[in-house]
Amino acid sequence: MDFQLSDDQRALRSGMRDLLGAVFGRDRLRAAVERGGTLDRSLWRELGAAGFFALRLPEEAGGVGLGLPEAVLLFEEAGRALLPGPLVATHLAAGLVEGAAEGRAVVTAVDGELPVAHLAEADAVLVGADALAGEPLRAFVAAARPVRSMDPLTPLHRVAGRTAPTRAYSGALHYEGALLTAAEQLGSATRTTETAVQHAGDRQQFGSPVGSFQAVKHLCADMLARTEPARAAVYAAAVTGDPVEIAAAKLLADEAAVRNARDCLQIHGGMGFTWEADVHLHLKRAWLRAAARLGGAAAEELLAAGLGAAPKRFASSAAPGGGAPEAGAGG
Repeated sequence: MDFQLSDDQRALRSGMRDLLGAVFGRDRLRAAVERGGTLDRSLWRELGAAGFFALRLPEEAGGVGLGLPEAVLLFEEAGRALLPGPLVATHLAAGLVEGAAEGRAVVTAVDGELPVAHLAEADAVLVGADALAGEPLRAFVAAARPVRSMDPLTPLHRVAGRTAPTRAYSGALHYEGALLTAAEQLGSATRTTETAVQHAGDRQQFGSPVGSFQAVKHLCADMLARTEPARAAVYAAAVTGDPVEIAAAKLLADEAAVRNARDCLQIHGGMGFTWEADVHLHLKRAWLRAAARLGGAAAEELLAAGLGAAPKRFASSAAPGGGAPEAGAGG
């Protein structure tokens, strides 16, 4: 069995990286920060036109007809680019909410008792098994109040006087949402590793690159040692669809994203703490994602419950495309 990515999968990932580099470079990232995380609807439509949201819909339904392993590759690139917005919810709502697949609609989701991201801009919100739109959505938004978000790219609202369900989605979609969130974390962990290594090679202290100092070498090595096991776990879980493996992947990806961002900030020294540097944006987003969709305690409970038990598998909501990858491939 070949566990390397196929040529088509590599091309898909490369194409998405090129697209995001063209439509969401650093200038647009900083512009998004300055406007408080308000979504760029034209960017959302570009993602829809590229098949980001409709990737796993069958071709006869207007989708691309690929599977969860391919979706993981795209969400990894989105995390690497710090792409803002309720990407996971809109992707999962494709085929359920009109306009979601094409990027014409922004869909967010309630996740337990956590604040809801991008609620004010949403055209629909997933609440349990329901998708609220129109008048029910307006009533839902009216009952919410904005709360301060640690991530300047993710505005948050808390809904008062409502008992939220513990899951935004049920069955397979719940675990797929967690896995796609883990893929975003993986992309962020990869990016902060690359950024730290580049800075360590460029920054000079005492006439030498700071990367020549043993302490900095160890930090960079630790970052890579967290990222690659997380990559293997995320890719493997995308192939199996096993909830226990998804929980393990989410735990590893969360740890890699948060700790790598912290180490990247440390390697940057004083400049890493400044608003102008992008390192803090990765750290703040990683903190938010770590709490969402199988956050630490929930993932640990599921993983512990699965030890020694026969795995319970859920069928993916779309048939995989191009065969299995193809877990554990390097990035």
